[in-house]
Amino acid sequence: MIGMEQLVSLCKRRGFIFPSSEIYGGFQSTYDYGPLGTLLKNNIKAAWWRAVVQERFDMEPLDASILMHPRVWEASGHVAVFNDPLVDCKACQGRFRADHVWYVEAVRGDQSASYAIDAGEPDEAEAKAREKYQIGKRFEVRLQPMLVDAAEGTPHICPNCGATDSFTEPRAFNMMFRTEVGAVAGSIAYLRPETAQGIFVNYDNVLTTMRRKLPFGIAQVGKAFRNEIVTGNFTFRTREFEQMEIEYFCWPEDGARLHQEWIDARLGWYQRYGISADNLDLYEHPDAKRSHYSTRTVDIMYRFPMGFSELEGIANRTDFDLTQHGEYSGHTLDYFETKTERRVVPHVIEPSAGVDRAVLAFLTEAYEEEQLTNQKGQADNRTVLRFHPALAPVKAAVMPLARNRQELVDAAMDLAGQLKPHFTTQYDDTGSIGRLYRRQDEIGTLYCITVDHQTVDDDGQVTIRDRDTMEQIRLPREEVLGWLQERITT
Repeated sequence: MIGMEQLVSLCKRRGFIFPSSEIYGGFQSTYDYGPLGTLLKNNIKAAWWRAVVQERFDMEPLDASILMHPRVWEASGHVAVFNDPLVDCKACQGRFRADHVWYVEAVRGDQSASYAIDAGEPDEAEAKAREKYQIGKRFEVRLQPMLVDAAEGTPHICPNCGATDSFTEPRAFNMMFRTEVGAVAGSIAYLRPETAQGIFVNYDNVLTTMRRKLPFGIAQVGKAFRNEIVTGNFTFRTREFEQMEIEYFCWPEDGARLHQEWIDARLGWYQRYGISADNLDLYEHPDAKRSHYSTRTVDIMYRFPMGFSELEGIANRTDFDLTQHGEYSGHTLDYFETKTERRVVPHVIEPSAGVDRAVLAFLTEAYEEEQLTNQKGQADNRTVLRFHPALAPVKAAVMPLARNRQELVDAAMDLAGQLKPHFTTQYDDTGSIGRLYRRQDEIGTLYCITVDHQTVDDDGQVTIRDRDTMEQIRLPREEVLGWLQERITT
């Protein structure tokens, strides 16, 4: 599997993801999506919308405001309890989330060594420790929390400077970004830390205007902001991110069944678009870590370069959110069925996925390096991104065999122009055909179409090369669009 350094290099080199504000030296934990990254990200969101809204009869879309009434966040509990435990190292002034500091033991027979590492999940902590401290595969890595839920007697070692017993006491740190609204100082508002609350406060609007009956859902894609203490692993954990979130409202007695149905559906969606089942796993939140309002929470985990980490969370939130907002707003948010005269506060199933994590997962999954032999019998390395056709940023690339012959250039430009209204298409004449093929392979382009001398002088046919098989066929120019439409699936 690709390493994180390889992935970051590819993303920068090929225009997927750039460090934000790079000409000013960058800005911590912020990234800009380049031309290809923007296309990939939009394709992922479109595939999500297609699966959860377009293909279903029980879902409505929404685009709620980022800025909301401050009382929303009091009702949701974010003002009071949206806190992470923060510690500082008094020796090096390093700052850490207390629940992300691990004591690491590397053991092999009678040999052992101890270290400290800063990471979120255990798999990530092990991967980072092995890389940072060069722990060989023959060593067993044992992990235990160092500062939160730590066993008595666990050493306190700073992962940054190695100082012992140098941490401050953990203190609560609220992760919401505060801002002021309007011209009068003191009018406090918050950048939303999640998109879910915008759905909950619009539940009654959607229910009424769209004449919905239980069960039904509301889907939203949008930006959220969390002032994370610790960020890292490229775009996996950042302070500004995008969510694809669903709140599915149902009868209380149907909650457990529908929760499992959504787990199965969301797991199937990732596999539908090319994620291998071997790289997916489910993590059942134990009672001690589950939110107080949730009867069950399951995370879909993906094998990222740093190990298995959360890709999407699916929670049964019961009636907590609508009850809270009803109490704080004074507006009853229940559901009344006229036929049975039954009135309930609906329970809610919440599948919540990170767009940025999905981009990272699909990039990781698609990446492959092949050892080939060229026509001269020499070793030839090929890097290819095997995206699902619906996700590939560029569907087709059209190129003239020789850019110094105007007839070839004109024919290639004309064909690219015919395809562009239907698919994202590139025209490229900036290198030899072999080099152009490799460039397109590395960005995941599905088909390369070459216009050659025979095209304009003889049979009017072009050569189409398949990204995955590298097989080539000849096809009349006028048949290319139809041929592609049959093969580029959603």
